[in-house]
Amino acid sequence: MQVTNAILPADLERALLVGRVWRENIGPAVVVVRQGQMFDITRHAPTVSALFERAGLQELLAQAQGEPLGPVAALANEAGACDGLRLLAPCDLQAVKACGVTFAVSLLERVIEERAKGDPARAADLRKEIQSRIGADLSEIRPGSDAAMQLKADLLDRGLWSQYMEVGIGPDAEVFTKSQAMSAVGHGAAVGIHPDSKWNNPEPEIVLAVNSAGVALGATLGNDVNLRDIEGRSALLLGKAKDNNASCSIGPFIRMFDQHFSIDTVRNAEVSLLIEGAEDGFELAGTSRMREISRDPLDLVKQACGPHHQYPDGFMLFLGTMFSPTKDRDAPGAGFTHHLGDRVSIGSTALGTLVNQVQRSDQLPPWTFGVRALYSNLAQRGIAFGE
Repeated sequence: MQVTNAILPADLERALLVGRVWRENIGPAVVVVRQGQMFDITRHAPTVSALFERAGLQELLAQAQGEPLGPVAALANEAGACDGLRLLAPCDLQAVKACGVTFAVSLLERVIEERAKGDPARAADLRKEIQSRIGADLSEIRPGSDAAMQLKADLLDRGLWSQYMEVGIGPDAEVFTKSQAMSAVGHGAAVGIHPDSKWNNPEPEIVLAVNSAGVALGATLGNDVNLRDIEGRSALLLGKAKDNNASCSIGPFIRMFDQHFSIDTVRNAEVSLLIEGAEDGFELAGTSRMREISRDPLDLVKQACGPHHQYPDGFMLFLGTMFSPTKDRDAPGAGFTHHLGDRVSIGSTALGTLVNQVQRSDQLPPWTFGVRALYSNLAQRGIAFGE
């Protein structure tokens, strides 16, 4: 897969992008990309979170006279870096939330993980058994519908009901905290696998950028790194399975909704995944089609926030994936798991490509630049925190 330039949207010249870069000897900067040119607008909005709360946001992004940083194509390389600039995750103070089990294929795989109790050797046989016994195309079932409730009753009678079925076809979506504000890594950084995990995979997803009013303003790409064995042992280990050093990547940029890119673009998008082994030559490719999602993206936003739950700094919302790799890698029937050094590329035509290499969470640089560090850095630069 050719990554250079592909990290940017195919229609870059008309895409309005927001992101963050690390400026050498300065610190993090909020940037806007207009007609392929990048501008530092940190003095207009010190954080992306604050930017997304501004009235007249589209006009501000179109006209803000920020410091020119040159063509964004200079960062269109695997490292996401050039001339003292390095791409960061395009969010900062926003909570990072994720929706699980939003596609029928991923629903089946979650049930398999649960029944396998974290043992990948049992997955192939369980997959055949469960598919034969369910006897329904789950992709045709609308969550919370009468048909879904009838299927639930039938599965309960047959002893096949699962907590994953509950959020997959029941009325309530699974919405969990993926990682902490400021902890996500961006394009070109390594993603981390917990050292205890022996069965894991990437989860390529579209991620919505939502402000404090619950309005989805744009979208980007994300990797919700998934530890199948740890979560499979117990759903109560979800925090350990999901929230580890560098276990969440987002980027390269947030593409803002406008006349060229809308929520309907997201609804009809395809998300590609390519995994390339560094040493064994393994290759696995797949595609998620957002039109097969069982819950509408805006319904997921409403389930995440509203009178029942507020996010004063906004939030990023992973929409879920239909990609659950089952291709054998190390032995027949063993299925897929990551090797250190794997190169993971997640792409979508209108959003570009997010590329990360896989390493162990405990062997990556620790996360140290959090909210207090951001406050301090902005103060040293004479930038007021807030609007």
